[in-house]
Formats: sequence, C-alpha cells, structure tokens
Amino acid sequence: MDTPKSRAAQIEQLREKFKENGIRKVKLGGFDIDGVLRGKYVSLDKFWGVAESGLGFCDVIFGWDSGDQLYDNASVTGWHSGYPDAHATVDLSTYRRIPWEEATAAFLLDFEIPVSPRQLLQKVDQKARSLGFAVKCSSEYEFFMFKETPESVREKGYANLTPLTPGMFGYSWLRSSENAPLVHALQDGLDAFDIEIEGFHTETGPGVYEAALKYDSLLRAADKAALFKTATKEICARHGVMPCFMAKWNKDLPGCSGHLHQSLWSLQGEPLFHDGRGMKGMSKLMAHYVAGQVALMPAMTALIAPTVNSYKRMVRGAWSPTMATWGVENRTTALRVIPGSPGSTRVEYRFAAADMNAYVAMAASVASGLYGVENELPLPAETVGNGYDAKARPLPSTLRLATEALAASREAREILGEQFVDHYVRTRDWECRQFESAVTRWELERYFEII
Repeated sequence: MDTPKSRAAQIEQLREKFKENGIRKVKLGGFDIDGVLRGKYVSLDKFWGVAESGLGFCDVIFGWDSGDQLYDNASVTGWHSGYPDAHATVDLSTYRRIPWEEATAAFLLDFEIPVSPRQLLQKVDQKARSLGFAVKCSSEYEFFMFKETPESVREKGYANLTPLTPGMFGYSWLRSSENAPLVHALQDGLDAFDIEIEGFHTETGPGVYEAALKYDSLLRAADKAALFKTATKEICARHGVMPCFMAKWNKDLPGCSGHLHQSLWSLQGEPLFHDGRGMKGMSKLMAHYVAGQVALMPAMTALIAPTVNSYKRMVRGAWSPTMATWGVENRTTALRVIPGSPGSTRVEYRFAAADMNAYVAMAASVASGLYGVENELPLPAETVGNGYDAKARPLPSTLRLATEALAASREAREILGEQFVDHYVRTRDWECRQFESAVTRWELERYFEII
C-alpha cells in the first residue's frame, strides 16, 4: 500500500519519465462492470494534482450498461442517489505511454466503490496472499477482424461484413504475411504498451486471429487482458480494420474464446502446482484448486459468461464446454490441466470467452480455486475422451439461468462479497430483460409474412 512518502517519490519519478518521453497529455480510465474502459484526457497540471489526492469520477459508469442505458434496478447508484462522483485514485504503477498517440501517457484508476471490478480482483489477490499464495495468470483471445468501421457496420445492419481475409485458414503463415503491416503493428504496438504477446496466429475462420498474452501476477495479468481489447481496437482503427470480441458473432462460424491460464506460487517464488509423484503430475494443492473451480463453475457461470450472446458459443461441438468438467490435456473439457515442468504446470480455464470482463472472470475463477484449497475439496473423476458425453453437472444454458444460479449461491456471496454479487445480479437481470423485450431479425424473417 502506498504511503504519502512513497507516493511522492513515485510522482517525482514520473515527472522525470514524462520529461524523457515528452509527455504532454494524460489519459485516465477504469473498467466498468461490462469490461468497457471509461476514461478521459486531463491536462498535465490537472494530472499532477490528481496524482497526489485522486479525483472525482461520476459513478454513473456503474449505473448504466454497455450502451449507456441507465439500470432501472441499480442499488449502488441511480436517480435515488443523484449519480454523484465516486472518489478515484490513480494507480501510478500502471503508467504506460500510448505508442500510437503522440506524447500521451495512460493510467488506470481505482474506484472507491465496492462494485468496481478491479477492486474485486484486488480483494481476491489479497485473499490469495493471506493464504500464502501468489497467483500467476495469462489470457488468450480469439477475435474476428473486418475491413469495416463503426459507421459501415451500422449502415450494413451488421450483415454482409467484409472479413480481413476470406476462408478458413487456421495457423496460416500466408494470411499473416499478407497482412504483415497490421499484424506487426499489433504485436509491436501492444509490446510497447506493456502487453507482451507470446503467440499470434490466424484461427479457423475468415479474418480470425488468436493472441496469447504473456503470464504475469494476477492484477497485472488482468490489466493487460482488459487493456488488450481496447488497445487492439485503437491500433486496428488506424489500419481501417474493426475487430470483434463477441463470443459468437455468426451462427455458422466458430466462436471466440478467452481462455485463462492459472497457477499458484509461494510468496517466495516457488511453483506449487507440480508434483512428479502426484496423480497426473498434480500436487494436492492443485487438485483442491481444480476441484473448487469445478464445484463452483455452475454458480459462477454468469460472471464468466456475462452476455446473452455468451451462451450461443456454449453448445455441443463448438470447442466450448457445456458441463463442469476437467481433464488432462483435454480441450473438450471446461478445465484443461496442463502438466509439465514445475514452472509450467497449470490449469487452463477454457470456459471463458473473448467477451469476458477480465477482472471479473479472473476474480471468480481464482476465488473458486482458493475456495477448493481452503475447504480441501476432493477432485471429482477426470473426464477422459469427449467432454460433451461426460456425466457431470451441466452449466446454465442461458444468461437468465446463470443469473438465477449466481443469485442463489451462498458460496459466491461468501467469497466475492454480498454487495458485489447483488449489484452484478441486478445488472445481468437488466441485460436479460433488454434481450427478452427485443424484436430480432430472426423473428421478423420467420414470422413477419407467414403468421
């Protein structure tokens, strides 16, 4: 935790960095419940003031949805509270220079409000440390890219879009070379933005890519995962390209995953998931961790799969699990245990998709694992072979069912906090109601004339 003295020293170091990098503008922002980065530019003079004492930021960002529509059921803020400012602190350690913007620095904000996703993850991280563990995590994102703009997709009604490249070319050397200027701009720009990409390749589908982010400590991994989507959109826009991170944008094409890789280490830096004499090379600690994630996955589904669209991906044979299962090197299960060296043994939370809020998804999945560790939960039978044929607990198949499961979960409220879960349930109920009242193109095409 920062002391006034240490914070003053940080600010002085930043002044020197700003001079070295020619910084003239500062961008401050934080992530809302849907994982949307909300922020603004401030002048240098303004920044040095808020760097010391923080700033007020309208708490409406926790009182509306991804389309800026105000919740009618919010308890944290609303018309009843007058949408006041919430106090926000600049996390000075998150300093980044935005390479694709001239002379601009960027920082993330910590909101003093109990439903802030970044603050939720910080509490989970503190819980892990209180148990003697440091969490390491990394994320993978699949996403489609289109030769479109925000204006053109609306003009086309989100139909007949032009993909970056045609055809199903997974792991294509050719396609990435054909688009080398964009591919290199993404890798180089993200790396300069402190988001190191370990692997970048085409996936199966027109214009689909997968990016594997390098692992880091829990909070930094979440910062990088959350910033990755916004940064990718900004870089692509400068090349006339628009990426899409929906879980399933087209029923005839593959969905987009957002897999999370996790492991526990000691506070002294020793890996704790590997045991060469253990079952499948897993330590007892890892077995309990995976058991906790399996046990709580149905209740936590709404936190991992946050949109109505998330569940269009979660169907049999679509590389997305439909049941709470685990298996060793099994890509059909919800959790893929990856044995290896002491430092590489980990669990891959394959259930998550590209539409996740990285802070919330990491908080829910890691907290579930820690719950298994604390309660020494026994590991259920491994799923061998096709995970879709496993005899296991099914995951909720819609956001409505997932929201109801989360609302009823005593464990979720215990490990994530009553106030956060209550607020999150209200936001997902709102999301469900917006969809349930919508008239879709499918309905028009099916019923408009014939009924």
